[in-house]
Amino acid sequence: MRRLAFVLLASTCSVANAAPQFNSLFSDHAVLQRNRPIAVWGMAAPGERLSVSIAAVARSATADAKGNWRVELPPMKAGGPFELSASSASGRVTAGDILVGDVWLCSGQSNMELPVSRGLDSWNQTQSANDPELRVVTIPHVSGSAVKATIEAPIKWQAITPQTVGDFSAACYYMVRDLRRSQKVPIGAINASWGGTPIRSWLDETGAAATGGDDYDQLKLFRRDPTAANKAFGENWAAWWRTKTGNKPGQEPWNASDRLNWAAVPRITYWEQWGDRKFADFNGMVWMRKRFTLTPAEAAKEATISLSVIDELDETFVNGVAVGGSYTWEAPRNYRIPAGVLRAGNNEVLVNVSDGSGAGGLSGPADQVKLTLADGTVKPLGEGWQYSVVAQAPSGAPQAPWDSAQGLTAIYNGMIAPLRDYGLTGVAWYQGEADVGRPGSYADPLGAMMRGWRAQFRQPELPFLIVSLANFGPSASKPVVSGWADLRDQQRLGVGRDANAALVIAMDLGERLDIHPANKIELGSRLARAAEARAYGSSTPVGPEVVGARRTANGIEVEFKGVTGALQTWSGTRALAFELCGTTQKSCRYADAVASGANVRLVDDGKPVTRVRYAWADTPVTNLYDEAQLPPGPFEVPVN
Repeated sequence: MRRLAFVLLASTCSVANAAPQFNSLFSDHAVLQRNRPIAVWGMAAPGERLSVSIAAVARSATADAKGNWRVELPPMKAGGPFELSASSASGRVTAGDILVGDVWLCSGQSNMELPVSRGLDSWNQTQSANDPELRVVTIPHVSGSAVKATIEAPIKWQAITPQTVGDFSAACYYMVRDLRRSQKVPIGAINASWGGTPIRSWLDETGAAATGGDDYDQLKLFRRDPTAANKAFGENWAAWWRTKTGNKPGQEPWNASDRLNWAAVPRITYWEQWGDRKFADFNGMVWMRKRFTLTPAEAAKEATISLSVIDELDETFVNGVAVGGSYTWEAPRNYRIPAGVLRAGNNEVLVNVSDGSGAGGLSGPADQVKLTLADGTVKPLGEGWQYSVVAQAPSGAPQAPWDSAQGLTAIYNGMIAPLRDYGLTGVAWYQGEADVGRPGSYADPLGAMMRGWRAQFRQPELPFLIVSLANFGPSASKPVVSGWADLRDQQRLGVGRDANAALVIAMDLGERLDIHPANKIELGSRLARAAEARAYGSSTPVGPEVVGARRTANGIEVEFKGVTGALQTWSGTRALAFELCGTTQKSCRYADAVASGANVRLVDDGKPVTRVRYAWADTPVTNLYDEAQLPPGPFEVPVN
């Protein structure tokens, strides 16, 4: 899930005795949600009384002891442009060219983040983008261990033009562009996405407590005692390593590093930049080692080890003790070393680095790699490193629940919570790649996330449009175990529990060799169709959804709902990718399947059948569509 960077500048808040300020969401060219009370907030001098107005309607507020104020303006119909103003004895602030219409929040990981400029037909789509009543804004990457009260960098609403559309989310843009055509009201789109992030990072505190399990307990420990939490997590990581590798206690690299074969690190840069052909395009796992000496006085102190930015997942040990680990390709690693870990004489730092794509290893430069003692003394560590490649890298390494971009609630705290109760029409969510292969349910945290966001935005029936993961990875010539198919089925189950959610299928829009499929135009069209059904009351079906499977005299009948016209098979008379299964994986076999109306009949082959699977592969090959050219998504259902 290669990450996409969006850089914005830092923001400031007002100070006492200055004119009142709006929160940065309420800037020039913003779109406010129609037909519901309009919450507006900002900063002023503590205790100051002010008046907030738009379109000849005003409401008053008084700033609290910290200078925060909030008003609620009455609902308005679509229209504009308007001027939004806040006045007090200290002065007046305005935001101009404000429109009232519909606001959509688009969120998720890199496939939602991927910009128009990287999508299909981007040149033509960009040149024709010109709509003064379609406004967009991107929320910068921010995470936090606690809820942040405001967006920490200034944000800028912009009308869609050829100059502004290229950097905005492609999936989000194409969705709201289609909605502009069908709804004919101003539309604002907020993109709050972060590549490579799991769903747990987007949960609010309540959702994390409900679904986080042991991870949530570790997070609470970290908030009380980071040293104890890092130690406990290190023990979990060590147990994972021993299980995956068969190492006995005492044989692990951090306890017996000389058991590995080491080579000299040419210099502290990403390993793709070493000039070594073996690392020119290397993705995998590498141990990196540095040995250094300390005096008894130096070793007696606490310290911080700095390793520069690491791409992308690390777990770091000093003298066999886990001192930290993180998953991010953006943040420098600075880990506290408690007293008692360092030794007089020889010491060793050992870093396990895993890289899934792009650059890997320590970014450098060498002068950023150092040990800083508690008294401020700096011991350079930028020279003399060694590396050892892990030939068969184990998968599924645990990640700390307090991680800045992967931890429980971290991104919610920094990117969603600061939106407070800004009025919305709905949410489009495209995420899940980072959760493929993780143990446990995805449907449960998905439901918890939707509940938490609805509570925050004070909209209990806020529609959610959930994109089912696109195809990526190998196809299958026989029934297989597929983490991608399982995640898609979990998305289906989560949406099926929620009357205000819709599932948008993308498994036929992906690229087998590219996790970031370019065809966001068709995805945007499908999202807009789902939005019309869930948010605007359209009776047009979102697409075929499996209802269930039952045994009949003529075979196994699979029933669908949400079908436009009838189901049809493209390029053949039989529907591909249906499986009949018994109780085990080995019992699954491809089935002969024929579409008829809204159902598909599978020929009963006489072998035990307890369930039906469909499109169960990372990249399934399918040909079943309805007359709106919409496919059903992957599923596994019992046979009744």
